[in-house]
Amino acid sequence: MAPHKAPDSTRRSDRSRRAIHDAALALVGEVGYARTTIEGIAARAGVGKQTIYRWWPSKAAVLMDAFLETAARQAAEAAGAGGAETGGTYEIPDTGDLAADLKLVLRATVDELNDAATEAPMRALAAEGIVDPALGAQFVENLLEPQLQLYVTRLRAAQDAGQVRADIDPRVALELLIAPLTHRWLLRTLPLTHAYADAVVDHALGGLLPRAGA
Repeated sequence: MAPHKAPDSTRRSDRSRRAIHDAALALVGEVGYARTTIEGIAARAGVGKQTIYRWWPSKAAVLMDAFLETAARQAAEAAGAGGAETGGTYEIPDTGDLAADLKLVLRATVDELNDAATEAPMRALAAEGIVDPALGAQFVENLLEPQLQLYVTRLRAAQDAGQVRADIDPRVALELLIAPLTHRWLLRTLPLTHAYADAVVDHALGGLLPRAGA
């Protein structure tokens, strides 16, 4: 008779964490952040609420971890497929055509912001980060900053290639690309579309002032 194999606690914990992440994201999308509770997440995930409290101090922390895990999984899948991921932390291609590369990435950002599965949790984290400085700092450090650094890297490569003025600060320039999309998404003023993303790139790269001799 084969010896009894002890349960793999690591795999069990990973399954529980994934179930909790999925439950938190789903509940916020279905009933909203305010009505989502640790008890509700636990029930949906099929775990005890003490399991959640053992790993996270709040539902906001669960959401943050869920986004980080999702981003890491997407990046790993993209690396395995040999392509650039267009969501979470993605690579900005360098084809030599800066406008085309930025439009590709901003279109992917539009798709991510419009994704019904993640829009409500993303809005909840953004709002909670305003009233909770510690969570806000974690949001910037772990989710936002890695993405911003990709823009900095691509814009500096464009500077080296002579496609962007040498005196441009990439940290300021990237905000000309990202801020308009974020503003429209947060305020829901007008539709967030691929055409709008393309227009943002054209305006940012072309500038608003007439060129000399025009």
